[in-house]
Amino acid sequence: MTDTGVKETFSFQTEVGQLLDIVAGSLYSNREIFLRELVSNASDACDKLRYEALTNPSLADTVNQFSVSLEIDKKAKTLSVSDNGIGMNHDDLLETLGTIARSGTGAFLNSLKDGKKGDLGLIGQFGVGFYSAFMVSEGVEVLTRKAGEEKSWQWASDGKGEFTIEPGDRDACGTTVVLHLKKDAKEFLEEARVRHIIKTYSDHISFPVLLGEDTLNAASAIWTRAPKDVTEEQHTEFYHHTSHAFDKPWLTLHSRVEGSVSHTSLLYVPSTAPFDLYDAERKSHVKLYVNRVFISENTKGLVPAYLRFLRGVVDSEDLTLNVSREMLQSDPKLAKIKTALSKKVIWALKKEAGKAPQEYVDFWKNFGAILKEGLIEDPSLRDRLLEICRFSSTLNGELTSLSDYVGRCNEGQDAIYYMTGDDAKKISQSPHLEGFKTKGVEVLLLSDHVDEFWLQHITEFEGKTFKSVTRGATDLDKVSGNEEAEGDNDDAVSSALNDLLIAIKMELGGSVKDVRPSKRLTDSPVCLIADDGDMDVNMERLLKQHGQLTDGMPRVLELNPDHRVIKKMAERAKGSDAASDALLKDAAHLLLDQARIADGDAPADPAEFGRRLSAVMDSALSHT
Repeated sequence: MTDTGVKETFSFQTEVGQLLDIVAGSLYSNREIFLRELVSNASDACDKLRYEALTNPSLADTVNQFSVSLEIDKKAKTLSVSDNGIGMNHDDLLETLGTIARSGTGAFLNSLKDGKKGDLGLIGQFGVGFYSAFMVSEGVEVLTRKAGEEKSWQWASDGKGEFTIEPGDRDACGTTVVLHLKKDAKEFLEEARVRHIIKTYSDHISFPVLLGEDTLNAASAIWTRAPKDVTEEQHTEFYHHTSHAFDKPWLTLHSRVEGSVSHTSLLYVPSTAPFDLYDAERKSHVKLYVNRVFISENTKGLVPAYLRFLRGVVDSEDLTLNVSREMLQSDPKLAKIKTALSKKVIWALKKEAGKAPQEYVDFWKNFGAILKEGLIEDPSLRDRLLEICRFSSTLNGELTSLSDYVGRCNEGQDAIYYMTGDDAKKISQSPHLEGFKTKGVEVLLLSDHVDEFWLQHITEFEGKTFKSVTRGATDLDKVSGNEEAEGDNDDAVSSALNDLLIAIKMELGGSVKDVRPSKRLTDSPVCLIADDGDMDVNMERLLKQHGQLTDGMPRVLELNPDHRVIKKMAERAKGSDAASDALLKDAAHLLLDQARIADGDAPADPAEFGRRLSAVMDSALSHT
């Protein structure tokens, strides 16, 4: 920790400077939100000290009664928010009030720059509530002293690019935030206005919020109340408090479980996706309490990573209170709570999917890719998770469950067909799907990166195997469908076509594993597939992108025997010496590159691709 006795001046982190301009300008349409944010921060500080006192005996007598105090000074035109919580030291002030440490800041600011300044849901996803003080203040001072330390510090800023830190004078641990209110914010100097704000937004705070001698809130843990006694508005405000978000919860789960490990849970599913949802650390944001004593917000083992979108609290009297965080992580009782919570959430999502399918679609678009991680990570609940999964498909481009897909299977269809890629819309236009569309066979379009990986763990559903349309030979002949639209591919495999297949395979050599006629193509001349037993095309692409694979396996090049180009090439291959036919050889490479381009890849040799294309076009134009 820095030990200095003089005033120091610092510049805000670049992102904070930009954020302050936005916050002070037009981000909040309802300025009174600032008081809720400051009171929530003060409550969190009390929670943290109460926990630290459990494992640090020297802090046990620091505070007898935690509280948050408000003070109005009309003469000085200041509003102060004080707590007797954990407090901060010099380095804490630098880290928490000079930077935005949480992930996704760049995306957040870009979203605001793109015209979404009125979206309150954005700011809360980054824990930047403190900075809302500058909406109503021309200057902010923070006087603080960290529990267990002797020195006090004072932070000050006008929110215009710089802040100062210098030694302060505070008798006890805790923090006081003093707001020097702007002229147009005088309403927040009125007691009645402040009382109304606290009652509206902070009634759920479990510590007393005091104004003079009066307690302004109920000061009881909301999750300890009977579910019927908590209103929707109270749930919304508690969700805002515990998640530092501004959207409304899409789903609320409030329950009490009695048994070998009794616990109360109050969980919320957000209506919008937080920016840190795909953070590499995959942290949980469900707070753990033991007998209403805050323990941790990032307790590993409390909520599985695939449910990390959940917000809220879990409180249990059966967990050991005076243990270290490390011991708590391995507590077998915690594992039982985790399993119970997971089952409850999955059951609730299944119920909601049946009751409000369109709303569930919106939920799935936000969190479906995260939820599917559980298909890999939680084998014990894999079957239940599959039931609530939704997938894009070639059927009108809508989301479908696996059960509904199976119910629509054609006669003779014993597989659940799928294709993976980066974008469902692009996948739907792939040549690989042509034969399936002709047959009226539905194909799942899987565009989340996790799809390739859970498919390595799950091979069938309700007796039907999962089969990629880009791997192995198709078995569409035994599937009933639109027979009139089927081509005559079998008859088309004539001796002329065989000559062409041999010629192309000889020319392409090791660039392809095989060349054969296709039963999946109806409109396009060629496509590339992975052979049975080989790695699927998209999986190979993903591994290459992440540097886990350098050279892929050669693919099988399939030709459409009914396509005019293939027929013309077959005639040419039969009537000439294919091994010396320069045009036919160039065309073979162009077909391979065309198949690569259709898969979203670049030609193997762009310069040669250009040369060959010019040569074939020149030949075609010379004969017109």
